Formats: sequence, structure tokens, C-alpha cells
Amino acid sequence: MLLAIDIGNTNIVLGGISENKIYFIARLYTEKRMSYDQYTIQIKNILDIYNINIKNIDDCIISSVVPPVLDAIKQAVKTLVKKDPMIIGPGIKTGLNILMDNPAQLGSDLVVNSVACLNEFKPPLIIIDMGTATTISVIDKNKNYIGGCIIPGVKISLNALSSMTAQLPHISLDEPKKTIGTNTIDCMKSGIVLGSASMLDGMIDRIEEDLGSDATVIATGGIANHIIPFCKKDIIYDDNLLLKGLYIIYIKNKHKH
Repeated sequence: MLLAIDIGNTNIVLGGISENKIYFIARLYTEKRMSYDQYTIQIKNILDIYNINIKNIDDCIISSVVPPVLDAIKQAVKTLVKKDPMIIGPGIKTGLNILMDNPAQLGSDLVVNSVACLNEFKPPLIIIDMGTATTISVIDKNKNYIGGCIIPGVKISLNALSSMTAQLPHISLDEPKKTIGTNTIDCMKSGIVLGSASMLDGMIDRIEEDLGSDATVIATGGIANHIIPFCKKDIIYDDNLLLKGLYIIYIKNKHKH
């Protein structure tokens, strides 16, 4: 079994994968000050909860956008699995042709998502990842990663709205009762949920206009399932994109590891 780990700004996603089958998925909060032995305990506890024997873990692959946490997780995995994990970064073969001004600036999570989508869908593709930030990646008909957009995440926007205004409360991402709210909380729910959905619909329109054609749209990320159902565009939701992409990249580089 391959232990696949994605370290994001808010959550760390762990999954156990073998021959394209995902055996478990779990999440930890990303804690920048946590030591590697604390992460070791947390990962070991997750494996125990899902009845995963460490002896059955053959290898590990990690993608990360949080360098301080990456070092701690690497040490934790090495302690548990007794192997150095494969790290998404320079020298790793992905098969993705990145046509950016500086390809090295592209986050490893966006690379992994793109690899997963190209394995399943015919381009052009628009890939939406809704986490701490909302990112949109665009792949043209020739399978080139040509760029994208970065937008403040839904929860970042919601927290800013509540914390920077005197009379607006903190609310959850519940389904709005209607578009035109008749009280403060309903107005906020409509604005944050339907407003975010409308923004995505509008961005898809603009991107397809730039591409000169329709595109297949795929969404992932912890917040996407709260927003995507309210989009008018046809969007495929897949919360396992990162794990699928990590597995594909691992297989491409297994002989080197």
C-alpha cells in the first residue's frame, strides 16, 4: 500500500492507495508548530483507526505547500515506515507541460490535481480547488497547463466579513433558504454561498471565452461540496483528485525511488 499525503495550509490529507483503490482517507489540521514526534503519533493513530498495519505500507509520497510542516511530516513518515518518502518537487517526473512565466512557482497541489484530471478527462480542462484559497487551473486542448486564477477562499472571505464588521456574526456554510435574505444570517448565507457559486460560473464563462471553446470543469477541495451544488454550470465534483494524482506520479517515478 502507498501512503499518500497532501499538506495544505489548513488540512493535511492522508490516504492509503493500492492499484488505484483508495482504502482510507483522513484529515489532520495543519499545525506549523507541531513537532515531528507529535505528527508521528497522529499519523499512527489514524492508521490504527482504519486498521492499517504499518508493515503493509510499502512506500509514501508527499505533496506540500507548507515547507515548515513538510520537514516534520517527512521525519514522522520515516520513523513509522522506515523509508524516505517521495516528495513532489524538482526532479520528479509528472508528464505535465507547464506554460507559465515561472513553472517552479506552480504549487505542487495544482500539479497533482492536473495530472489526475488529465488521466481521466479529455482537455481542455478547468480545475477548481476550493480550500484555504480557491484556485482555478486551466489546461488547453493540447494538454498544456497554461495558467489560472487565485481567489480568496470562501472561509477566508466569510471570516473577514465577520471579524471586520461590528454587527455581522460568524456563520456556518449552510444552504441558503433563498437568494433574497430577510434577516442578517440568511443574507450572509446567500451572499457567501450563492455569491461564490455565481463567481465560479462567471469565471468559467470568461475562461472558456479565452480558450475559444467549452471545457470540462472538475472541482475538488474541502469546501467545494458546499458551493458546487449551487453553480449553474456543469461541474464534476471529485474530492479524491489529489490522492489519485499522487498515485499516478508515484508510479511514474517508482523506479527512481
